[in-house]
Amino acid sequence: VTPIELMPNLSRELNKNRNNNNDGDVKLWIKRDDMLGLTGGGNKTRKLEFTMADAIEKYGADTIITCGAVQSNHCRLTLSACIKENLKCILVLEERVPGSYKADATGNNYLFQLL
Repeated sequence: VTPIELMPNLSRELNKNRNNNNDGDVKLWIKRDDMLGLTGGGNKTRKLEFTMADAIEKYGADTIITCGAVQSNHCRLTLSACIKENLKCILVLEERVPGSYKADATGNNYLFQLL
């Protein structure tokens, strides 16, 4: 479940600039995709919820294979989802930019090793 949070300061500012047309006060809410879990993924996490459920429920998958660049957010999130669901994960990482892969790299490449 994605948390929804009221944005009182921005709502207040929007109400200051409104015409008095009796439509009521603006109450702006934000959907907190950054709170979806895994390793911070927003809309990619939402898509993975559906694709992982399909893989497990429809196909009885025990292993997920995906590919992406060496610093791929999609690969990081897929690996996190696999760990959460106790599935094996095979990442096919492509060095799309020559010299971009480094065994001691930071960022997603480092997180792949930690997860």
